[in-house]
Amino acid sequence: MSTFLLFSTSSCAQLLILILFLANHAQCHATSKQHHHYTYHNPKLPPPPTTNHTDTKYEDKGEFTSSKRFEGSSNLVDLKYHMGPVLSSPINIYLIWYGKWAPSQQLLIKDFLLSISTPHHQTIPSPSVSEWWHTVSYYTDQTGANISQSVLVVGEYSDTKYSHGKYLTRLTIQEVIISAVRTKPFPVDHKNGIYLILTSEDVSMQDYCRAVCGFHYFTFPSMVGYTLPYAWVGNSGKQCPEVCAYPFAVPGYMKDGPGALRPPNGDIGIDGMISVIAHELAEVSSNPLVNAWYAGEDPTAPTEIGDLCEGLYGSGGGGGYIGQIMKDRNGRSFNMNGRRGKKFLVQWIWSPVLKACAGPNALD
Repeated sequence: MSTFLLFSTSSCAQLLILILFLANHAQCHATSKQHHHYTYHNPKLPPPPTTNHTDTKYEDKGEFTSSKRFEGSSNLVDLKYHMGPVLSSPINIYLIWYGKWAPSQQLLIKDFLLSISTPHHQTIPSPSVSEWWHTVSYYTDQTGANISQSVLVVGEYSDTKYSHGKYLTRLTIQEVIISAVRTKPFPVDHKNGIYLILTSEDVSMQDYCRAVCGFHYFTFPSMVGYTLPYAWVGNSGKQCPEVCAYPFAVPGYMKDGPGALRPPNGDIGIDGMISVIAHELAEVSSNPLVNAWYAGEDPTAPTEIGDLCEGLYGSGGGGGYIGQIMKDRNGRSFNMNGRRGKKFLVQWIWSPVLKACAGPNALD
């Protein structure tokens, strides 16, 4: 939900970023020529008339429309850098599992998170999750330091007893973080940490399904004792998959259309959740204290680097089309590869280099 601004680094730094981008883009394009057992398709799935489904803002933005998508021209996007920090040091993710989770669900989400930074000895075919994160890493702070490409899961905490109830608010989510920090020895990592709270499908959240599917912010020192960037995402599998797991589920009024896409891993709630997690991680890394990269004048309601590309998954997206993506031999749709042979469908991110939405499965 941030805005877009040209780099305030030196021209040399900008040139270096551009060179790195072009080299990576060329490598991705060359690798993508390899033969894989999938076909391409560009489904036309008009977005449901709901609010922006990964809103991090406090207020309801109203009806979500394709005008929010800004597929191309930088003339439409006023993304600015507001001089705040980005997560330039190696990023440590602290996972908080709230509610009851199947081990297979937890493993699938961790497969995605652990695909962001792939060790050099592991070969994941292009287009990959780590290549998707490269676009995020082009964002810098005022010193010219890029968002880190090192993203690790360093701790996990499970609250299977719903210790703060089955209905949470933006304030009680901070109490969940307090419990995790106090119960486990979960470190207070205010320099490198992102606290990622994931709630099971039987947990409701303030404004969930109506205005948000996920959000990020930071903890209040008065509550937690520290300012810690965090993100929350819920499993919408039973509550509102047609909103938060779209396009793997569609509203009833669209049943006569082309229909929902088959999720790449067979779990509508979790597969939909992964794209929301990706969206929030990109934004909390580029705007952790809501004073770095975003568009608009109100930091409590920013348009960030994920918002600008919401609903776009491939080349040729827009006007009701989600973009050209892949379909495997079993009819499951995806646009990037992860570790252990997993596949994911993840939305694109606004590139500060291209000044347009970008992803590793781009055809040009």
